[in-house]
Amino acid sequence: MPLVDALKAIACLLIVSHHLAFYGPMSDLAYPLIPGLIDWLYEYGRMAVQVFFVVAGFLLAGKLAPGGVSLVTDPVRAIKRRYVRLAMPYLAALTLAIGCAALARGWMAHDSIPDAPDLPQLLAHALLLHDLLDQEALSAGVWYVAIDFQLFALAATLLWLSGRFERRYPKLKATAPVLIAGLTMASLFVFNRDESWDETAFYFFGSYGLGVLGYWASKSPHRTFWLGLLGMLAIAALLVDFRSRIAVAGVVMLMLGLARQYGALNSWPVPNFLTYLGRISYSIFLVHFPLSLIVNAAFFRFFPHQPAVGAFGLVLAFCISITGGALFFRWVESRPLTNRTHLLLPAGFVTTGLLVALRSS
Repeated sequence: MPLVDALKAIACLLIVSHHLAFYGPMSDLAYPLIPGLIDWLYEYGRMAVQVFFVVAGFLLAGKLAPGGVSLVTDPVRAIKRRYVRLAMPYLAALTLAIGCAALARGWMAHDSIPDAPDLPQLLAHALLLHDLLDQEALSAGVWYVAIDFQLFALAATLLWLSGRFERRYPKLKATAPVLIAGLTMASLFVFNRDESWDETAFYFFGSYGLGVLGYWASKSPHRTFWLGLLGMLAIAALLVDFRSRIAVAGVVMLMLGLARQYGALNSWPVPNFLTYLGRISYSIFLVHFPLSLIVNAAFFRFFPHQPAVGAFGLVLAFCISITGGALFFRWVESRPLTNRTHLLLPAGFVTTGLLVALRSS
């Protein structure tokens, strides 16, 4: 799906740029040269994460319930597979992040550098519970990995329940769309308007559910009607409480649904470099912060504190983040996982964290 890859690529580049504008001293140095760009990235770059939520929901529907009927017979197995898919590269990237933060602390003191971890913090990250347990993040953006896993687990459970209902009560139809639509509306009109829920999947399920429902709508015999209805649902949520993130999610949902309806999802002309960036976007997302942190610290320690130098450092950090993501994809994310890998990556992550903590104490 070249269009999906392109959306993921653009969203990934915006998130990398947002973090470069948000964290580290280089953006402060470069600010006098490009104040408008840095302000825009600081304020709006984070909205790109909604693209990933909608796309994730869209792809989940195609895999687990392509016709609106659940294929999930063992939710525990499905959730376990998702954890392995997300967590193995994530733990490798966090191991890199711990080492990069330790090196950066030797070159500068800055709020963007995470402290040396302790054992509860390491275990919470390994289980994707760091936000729920109020543990400091070891890298920027890792909250997304935990939320993505929560969203998948919640959606897979709802799909499994719908299948159970329909097998027990054969007259029941469309229980999966009803359950997903119900939780999507609850998120859009209730949970997403209350920031106390923002560490849970309920806060973000509005965007994720729009992706799921958009996929089903685009396959319906009355696809134009259902896509229009979903668009009206997003507009209604915005009229109740305007949120830019929901506006972005609604636009992306309609784009994917209409592209699939008119056969453009697989045939849309997309440059090869965007397709490639989309495929490695998760790797870029995982490693860009520790790599940019090192660039920030090196420029702060060894180079003059001048606007032009800061701007050059931002561009260099951006390029290193993309290159590092490509190498990480090749050497880690795309490598086949074995039982030995499942043990070595978590063990290496915890061991590295404890060694850094001991050295820092």
